[in-house]
Amino acid sequence: MELNQRNIAVENFQRGLNTGIAELILLSVVSQSKQPMYGYQIAKIIEKENQAIPVIKLGTLYPFLRSLEKSGFLESRMDPSVTGPPRRYYQITELGRQTMERLVEAWNRTKTFTDNILMGVEYDK
Repeated sequence: MELNQRNIAVENFQRGLNTGIAELILLSVVSQSKQPMYGYQIAKIIEKENQAIPVIKLGTLYPFLRSLEKSGFLESRMDPSVTGPPRRYYQITELGRQTMERLVEAWNRTKTFTDNILMGVEYDK
C-alpha cells in the first residue's frame, strides 16, 4: 500500500506541475514560429521534446489553445485543407508575448527558490 501511495503522490505532483507550466510551454512554442501553427504541429514539437514526461497530452492541447485564445494571448484563423478538414492556425499576440515574458520571470524565480530549498540553502544567516 505504501508504494501505491507514493506513486499517487508523484502522479499528483506531476499533474500539478504540468497544469502550471502548460501555458508557458504553449506560448513559447507558438512564439518561436515565424508562421502561424496548427494544433498538430504544436503537438509534435511538444511530443518530440518531452517523451519522458508528457506535459501536455493531445486531448488537453486543444482546450489549452482555446483558453489561451479566449484570454487574448493567441489568435487563430481557420484555413481550408486540401487533404482533410479545415485547420485552425494559431499565432501569439502582443499581449501573449508580454504575458509569456512575465511567466518566464515567475518560472525562473520559482525554479531558483525551489532549487535553493532543495539544496539546503540557509536564508537566516
